[in-house]
Amino acid sequence: MTGIPLPMPGGVDTLVAMTEVTVTLSVRDLTEADLPSCSWAGTRLHLTHVAAEVARARSGVGDYLAVCGPADVPLGIGGIDYRESPGAGTLWQLAVHPALRSCGIGTTLVRGAELRIRDRGLRRAELGVEDDNPRARALYERLGYVAYGREPDSWDEEGPNGDIRRYETMCTLLRKEL
Repeated sequence: MTGIPLPMPGGVDTLVAMTEVTVTLSVRDLTEADLPSCSWAGTRLHLTHVAAEVARARSGVGDYLAVCGPADVPLGIGGIDYRESPGAGTLWQLAVHPALRSCGIGTTLVRGAELRIRDRGLRRAELGVEDDNPRARALYERLGYVAYGREPDSWDEEGPNGDIRRYETMCTLLRKEL
């Protein structure tokens, strides 16, 4: 048990005891019915793209996964594309609920994706991580991914006023032999 000081009215701090909680996670296909509970993952435009990828996954060219807790509500989501890189599954759009990061959900999502890739008879997983996202890169490297290149990437994103603009970034490409 650890304690966290919390400010209280009147300037008096109280030490609140925290206990560790263990939750069983499962990995399954993301469905259209899940999308309303995934607003934490991005804007309306982003979720429209996710919906299109969920539909595309039904054709067999990819998978779109959800990591869920006991309530079967997505806590992490991400896609796998089987066409982008011959002989590999390419992980993309990986996201974990912001309040639950660093709790093992991202690790569970990546490992679930790797299992799907192996089940397809492929022996390599690849992904790109934005250069300004060191936490994600550290996770992937901890899971055995190794950098092999860099490339620019871009996509449309919705701004706070609903305006659509092109977002451009540089990504480090990582891969892992499965």
